[in-house]
Amino acid sequence: MNKTLKSFVISILTIAMSIPSLMAQDATGKNEFNPVQTGVTSLNIAPDARSASMGDLGVATDPDANSQYWNPSKYAFAYSRGAVALSYTPWLRKLVNDIFLANLAGYWKLGSGDNQALSASLRYFSLGEVNTSDQSGVATQSLNPYEMAVDLGYSRKLSEKFSMGVAFRYIYSDLGFSDSYAGDQTSGASAFAADISGFYNTYPIIGRNECQWSWGWNISNIGSKVSYNNGEDPAFLPTNLRLGTTFTFPLADYHNLALSLDLNKLLVPTKPRESDFSEDTEGQQAYLDALEDWENMSSISGIFKSFTDAPGGFKEELREITYSIGAEYNYNQQFFLRAGYFYENEFKGNRQYFGLGAGFALNVLKLDASYMLATAQTSPLDQTLRFTLTFDMDGLKELMGK
Repeated sequence: MNKTLKSFVISILTIAMSIPSLMAQDATGKNEFNPVQTGVTSLNIAPDARSASMGDLGVATDPDANSQYWNPSKYAFAYSRGAVALSYTPWLRKLVNDIFLANLAGYWKLGSGDNQALSASLRYFSLGEVNTSDQSGVATQSLNPYEMAVDLGYSRKLSEKFSMGVAFRYIYSDLGFSDSYAGDQTSGASAFAADISGFYNTYPIIGRNECQWSWGWNISNIGSKVSYNNGEDPAFLPTNLRLGTTFTFPLADYHNLALSLDLNKLLVPTKPRESDFSEDTEGQQAYLDALEDWENMSSISGIFKSFTDAPGGFKEELREITYSIGAEYNYNQQFFLRAGYFYENEFKGNRQYFGLGAGFALNVLKLDASYMLATAQTSPLDQTLRFTLTFDMDGLKELMGK
């Protein structure tokens, strides 16, 4: 891979992560901006409007067609026999107008016991059209890089209140191209991954009201590395640990309010930085050894290493945790208003934004929309829109029966 292409790939990955270009420094002038680096970063983008409007959370909310991304085990508690959802997100629209994420997800309840479900989803992230040129500035190719993932999941109730689920995923990242003039042949990177999740749901009585309390967890994208540049640049998948809880209580007849909290941490070791080592020969050799260990580390070892490897110790490990808090009001499960907030430490990416959204549901169709309002005016995520259209199979069956 020539230097031009390598720079292109690095730029694409940076855009996909949506990390601000301004680096944060401490009082001593040391650069503390040190986000966790992964491949296939588009897997971290929330696909659906409902969850995005509550600050990118969903591991313990009521199950819906898009639970495959947040917590597949929720499908076992789904109210409908089946549903299919199509989501569309124009991404980084403040910078370009042709990057988007499209997501198709759905599930179907199995058997007559209403305790298990089969689910699937397809994600397609297009990075738009990119024109390349040779060293003399002459245009050579027009590229359409993309990343995609297809997965299949199964969930089952293990008791009346608890379920678990698994999902298996194939991932493909096509960020390269073939340059016949330079004899440079590149190909996309692929990987396999799996999710494992759990969901607990109960209905406590508080006062005279029956409330709903649920919590969930999901470890996603446990799998092989992806290898860019013909295997010379291996990258970890964005393995995630997500924990969350939701409490729903009635405000009045047909009026309900749900409050949710999600915590998320990337289970990926931090890549060593040369600036964290001394400039003498011994320090530089230590950096090269640490970098080689990071590159050769297996993904499973990286999961355990991710809890203890931050250069700043426990303080920096805490910085790697992102927080989402959100609320959802619904009237008779037909009209929805949502709001939330997402926080990421300034040294780990500095993504901080509010989410707003609304939804309308009929017997067959449900339409959700969300709007992202970044707290930093220069954020490329500001004014991001998402749209989700859901088809309910039970409603469709009733409509056809009439």
